[in-house]
Formats: sequence, structure tokens, C-alpha cells
Amino acid sequence: MNAPAPTALMMTGAEFRESLRALKPTVFVDGQRIESVADAPQLQPGINAIALTYDYALKPELQPVMTAVQHTSGKRVNRLSHINTSAGDLLNKLEATRIVCQETGCAQRYLVHDALNALGQVTARIDDARGSTEHHQRFLNYLHEVQDRDLTLAVAMTDAKGDRSKRPHQQANTDAYVHVVERHAVRGGRSGIVISGAKAIVTGAPYVHEFLVMPCRQMTRDDADFAVCCAVPVDAEGVTIIARPAGRPGEKLEHGDALFSRKYGQSTGVVLFDKVFVPEDRVFYAGEWEHSHHLTYSYATHHRQTCIAARAGFGDLLIGAGALMCEANGFDPGKETHLRDQMVELIKITEGFYACGVAASVYGKPDPWSKTWMPDPVFANIGKLLMANQIYDMHRIAHYVSGGLIVTLPGPDEDHNPETAARLADVLQASPDIPYDKRIQTARFIEDLTAGYQGGWYSVISLHGGGSPAAMKQEIYRNYPIGSKVELVERILERGVAADGSPAAAPHDPDRAITKNRQPGKCCDMGCSTPGQPMMVDLPTVEATLPSRREG
Repeated sequence: MNAPAPTALMMTGAEFRESLRALKPTVFVDGQRIESVADAPQLQPGINAIALTYDYALKPELQPVMTAVQHTSGKRVNRLSHINTSAGDLLNKLEATRIVCQETGCAQRYLVHDALNALGQVTARIDDARGSTEHHQRFLNYLHEVQDRDLTLAVAMTDAKGDRSKRPHQQANTDAYVHVVERHAVRGGRSGIVISGAKAIVTGAPYVHEFLVMPCRQMTRDDADFAVCCAVPVDAEGVTIIARPAGRPGEKLEHGDALFSRKYGQSTGVVLFDKVFVPEDRVFYAGEWEHSHHLTYSYATHHRQTCIAARAGFGDLLIGAGALMCEANGFDPGKETHLRDQMVELIKITEGFYACGVAASVYGKPDPWSKTWMPDPVFANIGKLLMANQIYDMHRIAHYVSGGLIVTLPGPDEDHNPETAARLADVLQASPDIPYDKRIQTARFIEDLTAGYQGGWYSVISLHGGGSPAAMKQEIYRNYPIGSKVELVERILERGVAADGSPAAAPHDPDRAITKNRQPGKCCDMGCSTPGQPMMVDLPTVEATLPSRREG
């Protein structure tokens, strides 16, 4: 019998908080300097969300989905810092993300997974082009450190960009993009590079251990200084974080408003790099402009699939809250056709785009350079596009089944007003089986998720997070093998069918083609894999954990 894999360090949520206290980043929130990130009330909802990913990895019943054995080290690590090596890994990553996001709304840490997988791919590709092992080995050394220390990274990818009509090297202010300002720098006896510039949208920026700096677009030869990818500690000299609060850690929390977002939320920050020194062992590439597109494409494909699972977790919250609100209003959706139809529509939307994430896993393939398992880009982008467009429908349905009370209910202070509380409780109770306080609790929960600040936030990040809908449409078209469908129709209309009923064997004649559109697709080197090709491996743990997600 094989011995169990050794386990890398896995922190608890409390230990994660404590690890933040050892860091001294320069952070400003709402114009105020934050002295201790771990203790700042404005950031607690975001810290809570990431802390849950640590605690869940230690739950025995969730271990099959929340952890994995890293093949390059043989150690069991947190799933959200693991490199995928099978379709089963991709499915388990989806399940892990959905599980943590149905509790927190957005657990944020899954971005680490997507960036590490993409970075492993591009460093292997660079080495293949150069006939070396330098870049990928440097990445593996860093990967194992992240896993052994159980670190959380923030992906610093989206640059400020400046004038969008101009390329990075054409900007009047070069700090609109992070770039190399000094090569072959030496600090304290260590060699490396120096970077400056701004990253404008960094999820979880104040309360992580390190930043993974990545380019956000395809670069040209003239943009070589902007093609830089490296790891930077959150409290490195020259780094300043200007962030917004996480969730709604505001006033009146003891009275019941912001029921969800006072506990879980997300901070985003602008991160300024002012002549920051990066040691050579933390530089994964600097100047390899021709590989920048591969990194952004790989990351986007991983991340769009993961976003599907994250928002499915949010959909689980809306489905549960909608059903509770129907009951609190005195209705049984199973008997009220108009409510049942709306609930089915919400289920269809949520499980529909999630199914695309499952399909992206099933039809995923290994990257030819690193052997990292990549989600199928067509299904990943279709799922993300559906989710981006339908997040507004999800909110609308939640509003429909809940009624207007979710925004017209008197404020929480009235629940404790001796002159009004009893009367309100008397007249605003609906179902005799549901106490007034339970009804309004559910109403305020739905308001928090869909009709307040947090609801607007979920809409915007669902629409633009991981790229705009236009970018997804471009990737769907670029990767879809339209040419094979054209040939199918040409065979039916032009080649005909042989007398014996079998397809004619004559080779394709381009002069007789209906169209010159031969878009081959990019799902694999050959265009599209043969239907029925075996792809699934390492699936027993997925099958074992699926019921736990469905049952909540």
C-alpha cells in the first residue's frame, strides 16, 4: 500500500491573519494610512473570505476537492495553488471554487491558481524556444515556495493603460504600464531588475503576501521593457497600495443591515511600483515580448473557466435566498407557476454556464510545452460570456420572486424602536409559519446581494472580470473550428452520397468550395480532436465530491 503524500504547510484561517501581521505594506484606504492590515475593520470582509479557503482545505470531508498532490514535489497542497495535470484536476478546481464562493460570494484566492498555471506554461514555452531550462526551473522553485509556505498571491495584471489608442511604449507617461527601468541592477549583493509603473485593478491587494506581476496584453518588440513578469512582496520598498474597503464594513452592523457583505467582501487596489528592486530569482521573464500573448491567453482561459465556478457559487446563494423569500411571503413555488418558472430560470442560468465549465474540463488538453492541463477555450469563453450577460437576469429574477419589500422595508433601527417595532412585526409578517424577523432577515440578505452596493459590485465584476464580453467573443471565434462545419455542409451539398449510402470518398476540391472560410480553430494543434477521444483521467475523487456541492 502506498504511503500518503507528505503535506506542505497548510495554515488555518487564523494563522493566515497572523501571517499578515508580520508584513508592513504601505496601504491607504479611504484616504487613511492602514497601520495593521490584519486588524483594519475596513478590510475584514476580504480577509474573512480568503481565510475560509485555508480552513476548508483542512476539513477532512473536503480534502479530496480542496487539496491535491503537486506532481513536481509529491506534496499535498492547497488546490488553489496547484498545477493541473488532468481533466479531473480541472473539475476539482471548479468544485473547490464553487464551494468557497457559495459561502463567501467571491473567495478571491482562485486567481492565484489561474496565474500560476499560466506562468508555468509560458516559462516552459520560453525555455523550449531558447533550448534551456532556466525560466521554468525558476518558476518551479517559486511555485514550491508558494505551496510550502501556503502563500496567497494577488495577480497584478491590469495596467493603468493610459491612452487606450496607443501602445505601451507610445504613452506620454510610461508609468501607465509597469516596465523595467533598470536591468542588471545590484542591491545588497543580489542581482535583478528594477520596475516602475501602475497596476490599476488588483484583487485583494492589501491583504496578500506577494504580488505576481504579469503583462496585460500582447507586446511588440518596441514594448519589450513592458513585457515583464515577476513576484514582488506586498511590503517591498517602493510599493504603495491605494485600495477601497472590502464589502460593507460600515455603520449599524449590529442592527442587521449588510448581513452578507459585512462578513465577506473584496477589496481592490491600485498598486504603484516606484523603482522596485526584484531579485533575479523572482524574475520569470523580462523582455521576452513575443511570449506575452501566450501568457495573457493562457491566464484568461484558466481564469474565465474559474470565474464560471465562482459565480455559480453566487448563484447558489440567490437560489437559496429566493426560495426562502417565496416561503416567507407565504408562497410555495411548486404550486405558484409564475414563481416556479422564475426559479427554474435561475437554476437554468446558474447550472447552464457552470455546465460550460464542466465541458471545458472534460474537453481540456495538456499544454504541449509544460503538460499543464488547459481548459477548452471555446467552452470556457462561452460559459464566461453567458455568465457576464446573465448576471443581470439573475438579479432580476431574485427581485421578481422576492417582491419590492427587499428595498422598501424600513431600516434596521426600527427593529429596535420601542414605538414601532411591535407594530411592524405584527403587520409585516406574511406566512404564519415564518416569524417576522426571519422574513426581513432574508429580505435584507437579498437586498445586500443584489440591490445595494454589493449587488452592483457583483454585476460589474461579472461583466468585466477576466476580460470584456468582446474579448470572449473574439476567443470563441478564434478557437472554434468553423472550417470543419463548412466542410460538413460542402460534403452534403457538393460531394453527395454514394449509391450504397456511404459518404463519397473523393478528396475535397477547393475549386468547388461554397466558401473560402477555413477557420481551423485553435483547440489543438490539428484543429479539433477526434470525437470520442479519451480525455478523462483521475476522476474518482471528483465523482465522490459532486454530491456535497449539490447538497450545499
